[in-house]
Amino acid sequence: MSGFDLIIFDCDGVLVDSEIIAAQVESRLLTEAGYPIGIEEMGERFAGMTWKNILLAVEKEANIPLSASLLDKSEKLLDARLARDVKIIDGVKFALARLTTQRCICSNSGSQRLDMMLEKVGLKPYFAPHIYSAKELGPDRVKPKPDIFLHAAEQFKVSPGRVLVIEDSVHGIHGARAAGMRVVGFTGASHTYPSHADRLTDAGAETVISRMVDLPAVVAALGEWTGAL
Repeated sequence: MSGFDLIIFDCDGVLVDSEIIAAQVESRLLTEAGYPIGIEEMGERFAGMTWKNILLAVEKEANIPLSASLLDKSEKLLDARLARDVKIIDGVKFALARLTTQRCICSNSGSQRLDMMLEKVGLKPYFAPHIYSAKELGPDRVKPKPDIFLHAAEQFKVSPGRVLVIEDSVHGIHGARAAGMRVVGFTGASHTYPSHADRLTDAGAETVISRMVDLPAVVAALGEWTGAL
């Protein structure tokens, strides 16, 4: 019997190479607003967080007011860039074709953005209708809270301990681990940085991969070992 009843994929930075685009847009907006920050630092510190929570964190740290208009401005700019430039992560379709466990997506991105990105790269048929947005649960229930992961387990009627999550961010891993799930970290997207794998391991990932083509073998190996929780 397989060690898992469900595999949950994050979307941004795991299925689509979108985090680097978000870092480019958001670092420019923050720099223009008086908080200079580079693209790599954006990815390292804020990957996996909603733009609203990024702004709140920056306001608290730097003690500078950030215009509420930045919320809408970022969304429009980012949607336009993603619609034009987002690409699939190499090896995703190879991995999905070889994984027989039921699967879904749990993301902090909104449903409309998820739909647009997945349609653009041809991944929607691999997951629909099991594509879940934490924002749809409520603004206070996004990762790193475990709510979206628990929601997915409930939809499939599976125990959290029999779920494997694929995540590229510390915030996502914290949420998955808080939900009682096992996690594989992923560092194969363009926003990766030198200490990325170490940070994902420290956050609770059992192992970290940088190539999506390696995922089926890793899932099989982890499924044979149930001593992680």
